[in-house]
Amino acid sequence: MRIDEQTSAQAKPGEARKPLRAHDRSRQAGAAANGAAIPVARPEPHRDIRSQRAPLVAKVLRTSTLRAAIRIITLLACDYAGIALALIGWLSFKAWWKGDFNTDLIRSQVEAYLTFAFFVTALLFARHDLYRERIRRPGMALIVNGLFQATVVSLVFSLASGAKFHSYSVFIGALGCSILTVAGFRALHDRATARVTSAAGITRKALVVGTGDHAKAVSATVADAISWPVEIVGGVTAPEDLQAALSLGGIDEVIIADSDFPQEQIVQLAERCHRRGIDVHVAPTTMEILLQRGEFRPGMAVPLFTLNPPVFAGIDFAIKRAFDLAVSSILLVVLSPVLLVSAIAIKLTSRGPLLYRSMRPGIGEVAFPCLKFRTMRTDADERMSDLERFNEASGALFKIRRDPRVTTVGKLLRRFSIDELPQLWNVLRGEMSLVGPRPLPQRDFDLLEEWHRQRYLVLPGITGLWQVSGRSDLEFDDLVRLDFVYLERWSVGLDMLILLKTFPAVLARRGAY
Repeated sequence: MRIDEQTSAQAKPGEARKPLRAHDRSRQAGAAANGAAIPVARPEPHRDIRSQRAPLVAKVLRTSTLRAAIRIITLLACDYAGIALALIGWLSFKAWWKGDFNTDLIRSQVEAYLTFAFFVTALLFARHDLYRERIRRPGMALIVNGLFQATVVSLVFSLASGAKFHSYSVFIGALGCSILTVAGFRALHDRATARVTSAAGITRKALVVGTGDHAKAVSATVADAISWPVEIVGGVTAPEDLQAALSLGGIDEVIIADSDFPQEQIVQLAERCHRRGIDVHVAPTTMEILLQRGEFRPGMAVPLFTLNPPVFAGIDFAIKRAFDLAVSSILLVVLSPVLLVSAIAIKLTSRGPLLYRSMRPGIGEVAFPCLKFRTMRTDADERMSDLERFNEASGALFKIRRDPRVTTVGKLLRRFSIDELPQLWNVLRGEMSLVGPRPLPQRDFDLLEEWHRQRYLVLPGITGLWQVSGRSDLEFDDLVRLDFVYLERWSVGLDMLILLKTFPAVLARRGAY
Protein backbone atom coordinates (compact mmCIF):
# COMPACT_ATOMS: atom_id res chain seq x y z
CA MET A 1 0.00 0.00 0.00
CA ARG A 2 1.17 3.59 -0.67
CA ILE A 3 0.24 6.15 1.91
CA ASP A 4 0.31 9.83 0.96
CA GLU A 5 0.33 12.62 3.48
CA GLN A 6 -2.63 14.90 3.08
CA THR A 7 -1.46 18.42 2.22
CA SER A 8 -3.94 20.24 0.03
CA ALA A 9 -7.13 19.49 1.94
CA GLN A 10 -5.93 19.54 5.53
CA ALA A 11 -8.11 21.36 8.00
CA LYS A 12 -6.62 24.20 9.94
CA PRO A 13 -6.12 23.78 13.69
CA GLY A 14 -9.48 23.97 15.46
CA GLU A 15 -11.38 23.76 12.17
CA ALA A 16 -13.88 20.91 11.75
CA ARG A 17 -13.29 18.53 8.88
CA LYS A 18 -15.80 18.69 6.05
CA PRO A 19 -18.34 15.90 6.52
CA LEU A 20 -18.30 13.05 4.04
CA ARG A 21 -21.36 12.43 1.94
CA ALA A 22 -22.72 8.88 1.80
CA HIS A 23 -21.32 8.11 -1.65
CA ASP A 24 -17.89 9.48 -0.66
CA ARG A 25 -17.78 7.18 2.38
CA SER A 26 -18.81 4.17 0.31
CA ARG A 27 -16.14 4.98 -2.30
CA GLN A 28 -13.45 5.21 0.35
CA ALA A 29 -14.66 1.99 1.95
CA GLY A 30 -14.33 0.13 -1.34
CA ALA A 31 -10.88 1.58 -1.98
CA ALA A 32 -9.76 0.65 1.52
CA ALA A 33 -10.80 -2.95 1.04
CA ASN A 34 -8.73 -3.16 -2.13
CA GLY A 35 -5.65 -1.67 -0.49
CA ALA A 36 -5.78 1.57 -2.50
CA ALA A 37 -3.85 4.59 -1.34
CA ILE A 38 -6.02 7.04 0.58
CA PRO A 39 -4.60 10.23 2.12
CA VAL A 40 -3.97 10.21 5.84
CA ALA A 41 -3.95 13.32 8.00
CA ARG A 42 -0.76 14.97 9.21
CA PRO A 43 1.04 13.42 12.19
CA GLU A 44 -0.43 14.13 15.60
CA PRO A 45 1.25 13.85 19.01
CA HIS A 46 1.20 10.30 20.33
CA ARG A 47 -0.83 9.66 23.47
CA ASP A 48 -0.97 6.30 25.23
CA ILE A 49 -4.62 5.27 25.50
CA ARG A 50 -3.86 3.95 28.99
CA SER A 51 -2.13 7.09 30.26
CA GLN A 52 -3.45 9.55 32.82
CA ARG A 53 -5.51 12.47 31.62
CA ALA A 54 -3.91 15.85 31.00
CA PRO A 55 -4.09 18.51 33.75
CA LEU A 56 -7.43 20.24 34.11
CA VAL A 57 -6.18 23.63 32.90
CA ALA A 58 -4.76 22.11 29.72
CA LYS A 59 -7.92 20.10 29.07
CA VAL A 60 -10.17 23.14 29.39
CA LEU A 61 -8.31 24.70 26.47
CA ARG A 62 -9.16 21.77 24.20
CA THR A 63 -12.30 21.50 22.12
CA SER A 64 -12.63 17.84 23.11
CA THR A 65 -13.20 18.95 26.71
CA LEU A 66 -16.21 20.98 25.65
CA ARG A 67 -17.58 18.03 23.71
CA ALA A 68 -17.07 15.78 26.75
CA ALA A 69 -18.91 18.27 28.98
CA ILE A 70 -21.82 18.47 26.55
CA ARG A 71 -21.92 14.66 26.31
CA ILE A 72 -22.04 14.19 30.08
CA ILE A 73 -24.63 16.93 30.64
CA THR A 74 -26.93 15.66 27.90
CA LEU A 75 -26.62 12.05 29.08
CA LEU A 76 -27.43 13.14 32.64
CA ALA A 77 -30.44 15.02 31.28
CA CYS A 78 -31.58 11.91 29.39
CA ASP A 79 -31.24 9.78 32.52
CA TYR A 80 -33.11 12.34 34.63
CA ALA A 81 -35.91 12.54 32.08
CA GLY A 82 -36.07 8.75 31.82
CA ILE A 83 -36.29 8.20 35.57
CA ALA A 84 -38.86 11.00 35.97
CA LEU A 85 -41.00 9.62 33.16
CA ALA A 86 -40.76 6.11 34.61
CA LEU A 87 -41.93 7.27 38.04
CA ILE A 88 -44.74 9.39 36.61
CA GLY A 89 -45.84 6.59 34.30
CA TRP A 90 -45.87 3.86 36.92
CA LEU A 91 -47.52 5.94 39.66
CA SER A 92 -50.15 7.18 37.19
CA PHE A 93 -50.85 3.64 35.98
CA LYS A 94 -51.10 2.38 39.56
CA ALA A 95 -53.48 5.19 40.53
CA TRP A 96 -55.61 4.63 37.43
CA TRP A 97 -55.73 0.88 38.09
CA LYS A 98 -56.97 1.48 41.64
CA GLY A 99 -59.49 4.07 40.47
CA ASP A 100 -57.97 6.80 42.65
CA PHE A 101 -56.18 9.11 40.22
CA ASN A 102 -54.94 12.17 42.14
CA THR A 103 -52.59 14.51 40.26
CA ASP A 104 -51.37 16.32 43.38
CA LEU A 105 -50.58 13.04 45.16
CA ILE A 106 -48.66 11.72 42.14
CA ARG A 107 -46.68 14.96 41.91
CA SER A 108 -45.72 14.84 45.60
CA GLN A 109 -44.65 11.19 45.31
CA VAL A 110 -42.51 11.91 42.27
CA GLU A 111 -40.84 14.85 44.04
CA ALA A 112 -40.15 12.64 47.07
CA TYR A 113 -38.48 9.84 45.08
CA LEU A 114 -36.94 11.50 42.02
CA THR A 115 -33.90 13.35 43.39
CA PHE A 116 -32.53 10.44 45.40
CA ALA A 117 -33.27 7.90 42.65
CA PHE A 118 -31.50 10.01 40.05
CA PHE A 119 -28.51 10.70 42.31
CA VAL A 120 -27.95 7.00 43.02
CA THR A 121 -28.49 6.05 39.37
CA ALA A 122 -26.03 8.68 38.13
CA LEU A 123 -23.33 7.48 40.56
CA LEU A 124 -23.80 3.83 39.57
CA PHE A 125 -23.89 4.71 35.86
CA ALA A 126 -20.64 6.64 36.27
CA ARG A 127 -19.13 3.60 37.99
CA HIS A 128 -20.12 1.49 34.96
CA ASP A 129 -18.55 4.02 32.52
CA LEU A 130 -21.95 4.87 31.06
CA TYR A 131 -20.95 8.53 30.57
CA ARG A 132 -17.85 7.84 28.48
CA GLU A 133 -17.46 8.36 24.74
CA ARG A 134 -20.00 6.50 22.64
CA ILE A 135 -17.44 4.11 21.21
CA ARG A 136 -16.27 3.06 24.70
CA ARG A 137 -19.64 3.25 26.46
CA PRO A 138 -21.12 -0.10 27.56
CA GLY A 139 -24.47 -1.21 26.21
CA MET A 140 -27.87 -2.32 27.44
CA ALA A 141 -26.64 -5.01 29.82
CA LEU A 142 -24.89 -2.51 32.10
CA ILE A 143 -27.78 -0.04 31.86
CA VAL A 144 -30.10 -2.73 33.22
CA ASN A 145 -27.51 -3.71 35.81
CA GLY A 146 -27.07 -0.11 36.97
CA LEU A 147 -30.82 0.50 37.23
CA PHE A 148 -31.31 -2.74 39.16
CA GLN A 149 -28.54 -1.78 41.61
CA ALA A 150 -30.03 1.71 42.01
CA THR A 151 -33.42 0.15 42.81
CA VAL A 152 -31.90 -2.12 45.45
CA VAL A 153 -29.96 0.78 47.03
CA SER A 154 -33.09 2.94 47.07
CA LEU A 155 -35.12 0.16 48.68
CA VAL A 156 -32.49 -0.53 51.36
CA PHE A 157 -32.12 3.19 52.12
CA SER A 158 -35.89 3.61 52.40
CA LEU A 159 -36.18 0.69 54.84
CA ALA A 160 -33.19 1.90 56.87
CA SER A 161 -34.63 5.42 57.15
CA GLY A 162 -37.93 4.07 58.47
CA ALA A 163 -40.05 4.88 55.45
CA LYS A 164 -43.40 3.09 55.33
CA PHE A 165 -45.01 1.82 52.13
CA HIS A 166 -48.43 0.27 51.62
CA SER A 167 -46.86 -1.63 48.73
CA TYR A 168 -43.32 -1.98 47.44
CA SER A 169 -44.56 -2.34 43.87
CA VAL A 170 -43.32 1.19 43.19
CA PHE A 171 -39.76 -0.14 43.17
CA ILE A 172 -40.51 -3.05 40.84
CA GLY A 173 -42.78 -1.04 38.54
CA ALA A 174 -40.43 1.93 38.37
CA LEU A 175 -37.53 -0.41 37.57
CA GLY A 176 -39.39 -1.97 34.65
CA CYS A 177 -40.48 1.41 33.30
CA SER A 178 -37.07 3.01 33.77
CA ILE A 179 -35.37 0.27 31.75
CA LEU A 180 -37.59 1.22 28.82
CA THR A 181 -37.45 5.01 29.26
CA VAL A 182 -33.76 5.42 30.13
CA ALA A 183 -32.65 3.01 27.39
CA GLY A 184 -35.00 4.73 24.95
CA PHE A 185 -33.73 8.24 25.72
CA ARG A 186 -30.12 7.03 25.47
CA ALA A 187 -30.80 5.39 22.11
CA LEU A 188 -32.27 8.68 20.83
CA HIS A 189 -29.28 10.52 22.28
CA ASP A 190 -26.80 8.27 20.48
CA ARG A 191 -28.62 8.63 17.19
CA ALA A 192 -28.95 12.41 17.47
CA THR A 193 -25.35 13.03 18.54
CA ALA A 194 -24.06 10.73 15.82
CA ARG A 195 -25.88 12.77 13.18
CA VAL A 196 -24.74 16.09 14.68
CA THR A 197 -21.07 15.11 14.94
CA SER A 198 -21.12 13.58 11.48
CA ALA A 199 -22.69 16.74 10.00
CA ALA A 200 -20.06 18.83 11.78
CA GLY A 201 -17.29 16.72 10.28
CA ILE A 202 -16.21 15.33 13.66
CA THR A 203 -15.35 11.79 12.70
CA ARG A 204 -12.80 9.22 13.78
CA LYS A 205 -10.36 8.04 11.12
CA ALA A 206 -10.08 4.28 10.69
CA LEU A 207 -7.62 2.01 8.94
CA VAL A 208 -8.83 -1.41 7.78
CA VAL A 209 -6.38 -4.32 7.90
CA GLY A 210 -7.15 -7.17 5.53
CA THR A 211 -8.07 -8.25 2.02
CA GLY A 212 -10.86 -10.17 0.37
CA ASP A 213 -14.65 -10.11 0.69
CA HIS A 214 -14.68 -10.00 4.50
CA ALA A 215 -12.54 -6.85 4.67
CA LYS A 216 -14.57 -5.26 1.87
CA ALA A 217 -17.85 -5.97 3.67
CA VAL A 218 -16.51 -4.64 6.97
CA SER A 219 -15.27 -1.45 5.30
CA ALA A 220 -18.59 -0.79 3.59
CA THR A 221 -20.59 -1.49 6.74
CA VAL A 222 -18.44 0.77 8.94
CA ALA A 223 -18.50 3.56 6.36
CA ASP A 224 -22.31 3.55 6.24
CA ALA A 225 -22.87 3.21 10.00
CA ILE A 226 -24.90 6.14 11.34
CA SER A 227 -24.31 5.38 15.03
CA TRP A 228 -20.51 5.17 14.60
CA PRO A 229 -19.20 8.16 12.57
CA VAL A 230 -15.96 6.66 11.27
CA GLU A 231 -14.12 7.71 8.12
CA ILE A 232 -12.28 4.88 6.37
CA VAL A 233 -9.01 6.56 5.34
CA GLY A 234 -7.03 3.57 4.11
CA GLY A 235 -6.53 -0.13 3.87
CA VAL A 236 -3.41 -2.21 4.42
CA THR A 237 -2.57 -5.81 3.64
CA ALA A 238 0.84 -6.30 5.31
CA PRO A 239 2.36 -5.52 8.73
CA GLU A 240 5.03 -3.23 7.27
CA ASP A 241 2.34 -1.15 5.53
CA LEU A 242 0.53 -0.80 8.82
CA GLN A 243 3.67 0.42 10.55
CA ALA A 244 4.12 3.05 7.85
CA ALA A 245 0.51 4.19 8.23
CA LEU A 246 0.73 4.48 12.00
CA SER A 247 3.97 6.44 11.78
CA LEU A 248 2.20 9.19 9.82
CA GLY A 249 -0.36 9.67 12.60
CA GLY A 250 -3.92 10.88 12.26
CA ILE A 251 -5.43 7.41 12.81
CA ASP A 252 -8.02 6.89 15.57
CA GLU A 253 -9.14 3.31 14.87
CA VAL A 254 -7.57 0.16 13.47
CA ILE A 255 -10.01 -2.54 12.35
CA ILE A 256 -8.55 -6.00 11.77
CA ALA A 257 -10.72 -7.80 9.24
CA ASP A 258 -8.35 -10.54 8.12
CA SER A 259 -8.05 -13.87 9.91
CA ASP A 260 -4.81 -14.57 7.95
CA PHE A 261 -3.01 -11.57 9.43
CA PRO A 262 0.15 -12.86 11.19
CA GLN A 263 -1.10 -13.89 14.64
CA GLU A 264 2.23 -13.34 16.36
CA GLN A 265 2.16 -9.67 15.34
CA ILE A 266 -1.35 -8.84 16.53
CA VAL A 267 -0.25 -8.37 20.18
CA GLN A 268 2.58 -6.08 19.10
CA LEU A 269 0.19 -4.21 16.83
CA ALA A 270 -2.29 -3.64 19.68
CA GLU A 271 0.49 -2.43 21.97
CA ARG A 272 1.79 0.09 19.40
CA CYS A 273 -1.72 1.32 18.70
CA HIS A 274 -2.56 1.76 22.38
CA ARG A 275 0.63 3.75 22.91
CA ARG A 276 -0.59 6.16 20.25
CA GLY A 277 -4.09 6.37 21.72
CA ILE A 278 -5.55 4.28 18.87
CA ASP A 279 -8.43 1.87 19.45
CA VAL A 280 -8.07 -1.62 17.98
CA HIS A 281 -11.12 -3.61 16.84
CA VAL A 282 -11.43 -7.10 15.38
CA ALA A 283 -14.18 -8.06 12.93
CA PRO A 284 -14.55 -11.78 13.72
CA THR A 285 -15.11 -14.55 11.23
CA THR A 286 -17.61 -17.33 11.89
CA MET A 287 -14.92 -19.52 13.48
CA GLU A 288 -13.79 -16.72 15.79
CA ILE A 289 -17.39 -16.18 16.88
CA LEU A 290 -17.76 -19.87 17.68
CA LEU A 291 -14.52 -19.90 19.70
CA GLN A 292 -16.00 -17.39 22.13
CA ARG A 293 -17.89 -20.21 23.80
CA GLY A 294 -15.01 -22.68 23.45
CA GLU A 295 -14.05 -24.54 26.63
CA PHE A 296 -10.31 -25.08 27.08
CA ARG A 297 -9.27 -28.71 27.56
CA PRO A 298 -6.00 -28.94 29.54
CA GLY A 299 -3.57 -31.84 29.35
CA MET A 300 -3.81 -32.29 25.59
CA ALA A 301 -0.86 -32.52 23.20
CA VAL A 302 -1.94 -29.22 21.65
CA PRO A 303 -4.20 -26.45 23.02
CA LEU A 304 -7.76 -27.50 22.22
CA PHE A 305 -11.10 -25.78 22.69
CA THR A 306 -14.29 -27.79 22.75
CA LEU A 307 -17.21 -26.10 20.96
CA ASN A 308 -20.28 -26.71 23.08
CA PRO A 309 -23.70 -26.37 21.43
CA PRO A 310 -25.26 -22.88 21.83
CA VAL A 311 -28.32 -23.91 23.82
CA PHE A 312 -30.22 -22.17 26.57
CA ALA A 313 -30.49 -24.57 29.49
CA GLY A 314 -30.93 -24.45 33.25
CA ILE A 315 -31.17 -21.00 34.78
CA ASP A 316 -30.59 -19.28 31.42
CA PHE A 317 -33.63 -21.00 29.92
CA ALA A 318 -35.75 -20.24 33.00
CA ILE A 319 -34.84 -16.55 32.89
CA LYS A 320 -35.44 -16.25 29.15
CA ARG A 321 -38.74 -18.14 29.36
CA ALA A 322 -40.01 -16.02 32.26
CA PHE A 323 -39.07 -12.87 30.33
CA ASP A 324 -40.90 -14.14 27.23
CA LEU A 325 -44.08 -14.98 29.16
CA ALA A 326 -44.20 -11.66 31.00
CA VAL A 327 -43.48 -9.40 28.02
CA SER A 328 -45.58 -11.28 25.46
CA SER A 329 -48.61 -11.25 27.82
CA ILE A 330 -48.26 -7.48 28.27
CA LEU A 331 -47.81 -6.91 24.52
CA LEU A 332 -50.91 -8.94 23.68
CA VAL A 333 -52.97 -6.70 25.98
CA VAL A 334 -51.40 -3.43 24.88
CA LEU A 335 -51.54 -4.28 21.16
CA SER A 336 -55.03 -5.80 21.24
CA PRO A 337 -56.59 -2.74 19.47
CA VAL A 338 -54.05 -3.12 16.64
CA LEU A 339 -54.78 -6.85 16.41
CA LEU A 340 -58.54 -6.22 16.29
CA VAL A 341 -58.36 -3.52 13.61
CA SER A 342 -56.02 -5.67 11.50
CA ALA A 343 -58.32 -8.67 11.73
CA ILE A 344 -61.35 -6.62 10.68
CA ALA A 345 -59.44 -5.08 7.75
CA ILE A 346 -58.35 -8.49 6.47
CA LYS A 347 -61.87 -9.93 6.66
CA LEU A 348 -63.44 -6.92 4.92
CA THR A 349 -60.99 -6.72 2.01
CA SER A 350 -60.25 -10.30 0.94
CA ARG A 351 -61.59 -13.81 1.07
CA GLY A 352 -59.89 -16.53 3.03
CA PRO A 353 -58.86 -17.33 6.60
CA LEU A 354 -57.82 -14.60 9.01
CA LEU A 355 -54.58 -16.32 10.03
CA TYR A 356 -51.98 -18.07 7.90
CA ARG A 357 -50.38 -21.10 9.56
CA SER A 358 -46.94 -21.53 8.03
CA MET A 359 -45.31 -24.82 9.01
CA ARG A 360 -41.72 -23.94 9.84
CA PRO A 361 -38.87 -25.89 11.48
CA GLY A 362 -38.28 -24.72 15.03
CA ILE A 363 -36.02 -25.86 17.84
CA GLY A 364 -34.44 -29.20 17.01
CA GLU A 365 -35.74 -28.72 13.43
CA VAL A 366 -39.20 -29.85 14.59
CA ALA A 367 -41.91 -28.13 12.55
CA PHE A 368 -44.59 -25.99 14.23
CA PRO A 369 -47.43 -23.78 12.91
CA CYS A 370 -45.98 -20.25 12.83
CA LEU A 371 -48.95 -17.86 13.01
CA LYS A 372 -49.24 -14.76 10.85
CA PHE A 373 -52.02 -12.50 9.70
CA ARG A 374 -52.85 -13.53 6.14
CA THR A 375 -51.35 -10.92 3.81
CA MET A 376 -51.54 -12.87 0.53
CA ARG A 377 -54.21 -14.41 -1.64
CA THR A 378 -55.28 -17.93 -0.82
CA ASP A 379 -53.42 -19.44 -3.80
CA ALA A 380 -50.06 -17.91 -2.74
CA ASP A 381 -48.36 -21.24 -2.03
CA GLU A 382 -49.38 -22.71 -5.38
CA ARG A 383 -47.92 -19.73 -7.24
CA MET A 384 -44.55 -19.89 -5.45
CA SER A 385 -42.80 -22.00 -8.11
CA ASP A 386 -43.83 -19.54 -10.85
CA LEU A 387 -42.15 -16.66 -9.00
CA GLU A 388 -38.82 -18.30 -8.15
CA ARG A 389 -37.06 -16.60 -11.07
CA PHE A 390 -37.97 -13.17 -9.64
CA ASN A 391 -36.34 -13.81 -6.25
CA GLU A 392 -34.33 -10.77 -5.13
CA ALA A 393 -32.76 -12.25 -1.99
CA SER A 394 -29.51 -14.16 -1.62
CA GLY A 395 -28.89 -17.60 -0.17
CA ALA A 396 -31.89 -19.52 1.08
CA LEU A 397 -34.23 -16.53 1.38
CA PHE A 398 -37.12 -15.73 -0.96
CA LYS A 399 -38.07 -12.05 -1.22
CA ILE A 400 -39.78 -9.97 -3.91
CA ARG A 401 -40.31 -6.27 -3.37
CA ARG A 402 -43.52 -6.18 -5.39
CA ASP A 403 -44.92 -9.63 -4.80
CA PRO A 404 -48.12 -9.94 -6.91
CA ARG A 405 -49.64 -12.32 -4.36
CA VAL A 406 -49.83 -9.69 -1.58
CA THR A 407 -53.20 -8.04 -0.93
CA THR A 408 -53.70 -4.30 -0.51
CA VAL A 409 -54.12 -4.54 3.26
CA GLY A 410 -51.35 -7.12 3.35
CA LYS A 411 -48.85 -4.59 1.96
CA LEU A 412 -49.55 -2.27 4.87
CA LEU A 413 -49.37 -5.05 7.46
CA ARG A 414 -46.09 -6.38 6.06
CA ARG A 415 -44.58 -2.90 5.76
CA PHE A 416 -44.86 -2.38 9.53
CA SER A 417 -44.51 -6.09 10.47
CA ILE A 418 -48.00 -6.13 11.99
CA ASP A 419 -48.57 -9.50 10.29
CA GLU A 420 -46.03 -11.02 12.73
CA LEU A 421 -47.95 -10.04 15.90
CA PRO A 422 -49.98 -13.30 16.15
CA GLN A 423 -46.67 -15.01 16.87
CA LEU A 424 -47.00 -13.65 20.40
CA TRP A 425 -49.35 -16.61 20.83
CA ASN A 426 -46.58 -18.92 19.60
CA VAL A 427 -44.40 -17.44 22.36
CA LEU A 428 -47.00 -18.17 25.03
CA ARG A 429 -47.28 -21.74 23.75
CA GLY A 430 -43.52 -22.22 24.05
CA GLU A 431 -42.94 -22.68 20.31
CA MET A 432 -41.10 -19.39 19.90
CA SER A 433 -39.23 -16.75 21.88
CA LEU A 434 -39.57 -12.99 21.64
CA VAL A 435 -35.95 -12.72 20.49
CA GLY A 436 -34.02 -15.36 18.59
CA PRO A 437 -33.16 -16.63 15.10
CA ARG A 438 -36.07 -16.12 12.71
CA PRO A 439 -37.91 -19.33 11.73
CA LEU A 440 -37.62 -19.98 8.00
CA PRO A 441 -40.31 -21.50 5.77
CA GLN A 442 -39.73 -25.09 4.70
CA ARG A 443 -38.71 -23.96 1.22
CA ASP A 444 -35.87 -21.82 2.65
CA PHE A 445 -34.90 -24.45 5.22
CA ASP A 446 -34.35 -27.06 2.49
CA LEU A 447 -31.75 -24.79 0.86
CA LEU A 448 -29.64 -24.27 4.00
CA GLU A 449 -26.05 -25.38 4.19
CA GLU A 450 -25.02 -27.63 7.05
CA TRP A 451 -23.24 -24.90 9.02
CA HIS A 452 -26.40 -22.77 8.96
CA ARG A 453 -28.36 -25.29 11.01
CA GLN A 454 -26.83 -24.53 14.40
CA ARG A 455 -29.38 -21.75 14.61
CA TYR A 456 -32.02 -24.46 15.21
CA LEU A 457 -30.54 -25.44 18.59
CA VAL A 458 -32.63 -22.73 20.29
CA LEU A 459 -36.19 -21.43 20.09
CA PRO A 460 -36.83 -19.23 17.04
CA GLY A 461 -37.79 -15.63 17.70
CA ILE A 462 -40.26 -12.99 16.52
CA THR A 463 -37.42 -10.50 16.21
CA GLY A 464 -33.65 -10.67 16.37
CA LEU A 465 -30.43 -9.12 15.21
CA TRP A 466 -31.65 -9.61 11.63
CA GLN A 467 -34.44 -7.11 12.18
CA VAL A 468 -32.31 -4.41 13.81
CA SER A 469 -29.24 -4.78 11.57
CA GLY A 470 -30.58 -4.11 8.11
CA ARG A 471 -33.37 -6.72 7.87
CA SER A 472 -33.80 -7.98 4.30
CA ASP A 473 -30.92 -5.84 2.96
CA LEU A 474 -28.17 -8.12 4.33
CA GLU A 475 -26.64 -11.13 2.63
CA PHE A 476 -27.94 -14.45 3.96
CA ASP A 477 -24.58 -15.65 5.30
CA ASP A 478 -24.24 -12.37 7.21
CA LEU A 479 -27.68 -12.93 8.71
CA VAL A 480 -26.64 -16.38 9.93
CA ARG A 481 -23.48 -14.91 11.48
CA LEU A 482 -25.68 -12.42 13.33
CA ASP A 483 -27.57 -15.41 14.76
CA PHE A 484 -24.27 -16.83 16.01
CA VAL A 485 -23.34 -13.49 17.59
CA TYR A 486 -26.70 -13.42 19.40
CA LEU A 487 -26.30 -16.96 20.70
CA GLU A 488 -22.82 -16.20 22.05
CA ARG A 489 -23.71 -12.85 23.64
CA TRP A 490 -27.20 -13.60 24.95
CA SER A 491 -28.47 -11.87 28.06
CA VAL A 492 -31.80 -10.45 29.19
CA GLY A 493 -30.29 -7.02 28.60
CA LEU A 494 -29.49 -7.95 24.99
CA ASP A 495 -33.06 -9.20 24.48
CA MET A 496 -34.39 -5.89 25.83
CA LEU A 497 -32.05 -3.91 23.60
CA ILE A 498 -33.13 -5.82 20.49
CA LEU A 499 -36.80 -5.33 21.37
CA LEU A 500 -36.24 -1.59 21.86
CA LYS A 501 -34.39 -1.31 18.55
CA THR A 502 -37.05 -3.32 16.72
CA PHE A 503 -39.64 -0.54 17.00
CA PRO A 504 -37.57 2.19 15.28
CA ALA A 505 -36.38 -0.37 12.71
CA VAL A 506 -40.00 -1.21 11.89
CA LEU A 507 -41.11 2.42 11.82
CA ALA A 508 -38.17 3.30 9.57
CA ARG A 509 -39.26 0.35 7.36
CA ARG A 510 -35.63 -0.71 6.81
CA GLY A 511 -35.45 -3.67 4.50
CA ALA A 512 -39.10 -4.62 5.00
CA TYR A 513 -41.07 -5.94 2.04
